[in-house]
Amino acid sequence: MSELREELYSLLVPLVGERLIVPRACVAEVIGYQPLAEMTNAPPWYAGLVSWSGRSVPVVSFEGAFGQTMPAPTGRTRIVVFHASSGKLQSGYFGLLTQGFPQLVRVNADVVRADPSRSFPERSPVICQIRMVNETPLIPDLDRLEEMIAEETSVLP
Repeated sequence: MSELREELYSLLVPLVGERLIVPRACVAEVIGYQPLAEMTNAPPWYAGLVSWSGRSVPVVSFEGAFGQTMPAPTGRTRIVVFHASSGKLQSGYFGLLTQGFPQLVRVNADVVRADPSRSFPERSPVICQIRMVNETPLIPDLDRLEEMIAEETSVLP
C-alpha cells in the first residue's frame, strides 16, 4: 500500500525582503492594485479601503503592521483578499498589500521544518518562520492581524 501524504495548498505571498506562507483556503481572491480610499486618523500600516465584490474592504501593509517601513505601491503590487474568520470585521474580509503575485505551492511534512533562527514579539502578526527547501517564509498570525484591523476600524470616525 502506498503511504498517503497530507498536502496543503498554500500561497507564498511576496513582501519586501520576506515572504508569507498562508493556506490557499484563507484567500478569497488576489486582485490588482487600485487606489485606496484613505482613512483619517488611521495608523500608517492601515493603507485604506478598497471596493471589492460590493464591499468596502480594509487593506493593510504587513510590513507596516510588523513595524517595518511601508513600501510604496508599484506596478507589481497586488491585494490579497482574505476571509476574516473572527467575525470582528463588518465586511467579512480584509486585504493585504503584496509586492508581486502570490505563488501557489503544495506543502507537506516532508518539505517543511521549523526555523528557530528568529523570534518574534508576542503581539506581533507573525507566528513563526519555517524552512522549506530554499525558502524561509513567515507564517502570519491572521487572527492577530484581523484583531489589529478591527481595533483601528472601531476608533476611526
